[in-house]
Amino acid sequence: MNWALARLIAGQICIHACMAGMRMAAPLLALRQGYSAAAVGVLLALFALTQVFLALPAGRYADRHGLKRPVRHAVVAAVLGAGGAFAWPVFPMLCVAALLTGGATGAATIALQRHVGRAAHDATQLKQVFSWLAIGPAVSNFLGPFCAGLLIDHAGAQAGGTGGFRAAFALMAVLPLATWFWVRTAQELPSVIAAAGGPRQRAWDLMADVGFRRLLIVNWLLSSCWDVHTFVVPLLGYERGLSASVIGSILGAFAIAAALIRVLMPLVAERLREATVVTWAMGMTAVLFAVYPLLPTALALGTCSVLLGFALGSVQPMVMSLLHQITPAHRHGEALGLRLMAINGSSVLMPLLFGSASALIGVSGLFWMVGATVGLGSRVAWRLGDRGQSS
Repeated sequence: MNWALARLIAGQICIHACMAGMRMAAPLLALRQGYSAAAVGVLLALFALTQVFLALPAGRYADRHGLKRPVRHAVVAAVLGAGGAFAWPVFPMLCVAALLTGGATGAATIALQRHVGRAAHDATQLKQVFSWLAIGPAVSNFLGPFCAGLLIDHAGAQAGGTGGFRAAFALMAVLPLATWFWVRTAQELPSVIAAAGGPRQRAWDLMADVGFRRLLIVNWLLSSCWDVHTFVVPLLGYERGLSASVIGSILGAFAIAAALIRVLMPLVAERLREATVVTWAMGMTAVLFAVYPLLPTALALGTCSVLLGFALGSVQPMVMSLLHQITPAHRHGEALGLRLMAINGSSVLMPLLFGSASALIGVSGLFWMVGATVGLGSRVAWRLGDRGQSS
C-alpha cells in the first residue's frame, strides 16, 4: 500500500466514523428524551435512506467531476449535519443530521471507490486496493461509536447528560474536516469521456449487461447475510440467555475477522480469482447459517461468527474488482451508485422483513431460509467468471 492510497483510506475512515458515531449517539439521545422505539427506528433508517436516493446522482457527479469536488461537498454536508445536532440537540435536528451524514458518507464513498479503482492498472491491483480500502469501514465502525461513547459518558457534567452528547456531536463535526485534509492533495485522474454521437445513456441501461446483473444479485444476497447476522445474533443470544457483553463480543469477533481477512487478501491477490472467492464465500455462508442456530454455547457461536466474518469479509474487494472490470470506465460512478442504492435499500427494508419472518418461522428458520437462498445463489456467483475475467 502506497502513501497516496493510505491518505484516501484515512479520509474514508474519518467521514465514515462521523456517520457511525452519529448513528450510535443520536438514537441514544432520542431515547433519553423520551422518544419511542418506533421513532428511533425511523431515525436509524434515515442514515441509509438518503443513500438510496442520492447514490445514482452522486455516482454521475463523480463520473463528471472526479474525486475532490464530490468529497468537498460531502464534507460540507457532514459538518452541517453533525454541527446542527451539536447546536440544536433535538429530535427533528437529529433526523436532519442522519440524512446529511448518511448521504455525505455515501457520496464520498462512491467518489473514493471510483478514484481508487481507476488508479489501478490491472485486475491484481484492483483486488489489492479494494482489499485495503475495505478495511476503512471496519475501522470507522469501531472508532466513531467508541469515541462518541467516551464523550457521552465523560465529557458532560454528568454521565449521559446533554453536555456529553453535544461534545460527541462536536467531535463528529470535526472528523469530516480531517477527511478533506487527507484527500485535498490527491492527484486527480484524467476524465473519461463517452464516445460522441451515441444514444443518451441511462443508469438502468447497465442492468442490460448480464455480468452486471449477476454481480448485483450476488452482492445483494451477501449483503443481506451481513444484515441478517447483525439482526438475528442478539435474538439468538437472548434465547440462549447470554449477557449483552457476550452478544456484543460475538458480533465484535465477526467484525474483527472481516477486517483481518481484508488485511491478508492483498498479500495473495495474484492467486485469487474473483468468481472463485465469491462462490466459496457463498457456500461457506450457507453451511455456517445451517449450523449457527444449533450451537449451544457462546464459544461455539463466537467461533462460527469468526468463520462467517472471514467468508463475508472477503466478498467486497472481489465485487468491487469485478465491477470495475465489467462496466465502462466512464460509467464507474453510476455503477457504484447502483450498487450502493441496492445495498442501502436492502438495509432499510430487510430488518422489517426479518422481523416478520422470524415471528412466523422462528430465528432458526430465518437462518436456514437465508442460508438456503445464498447456497442456491452460488451458481450465479460462479458464472461471474464468464465475464469478469475477460473484460
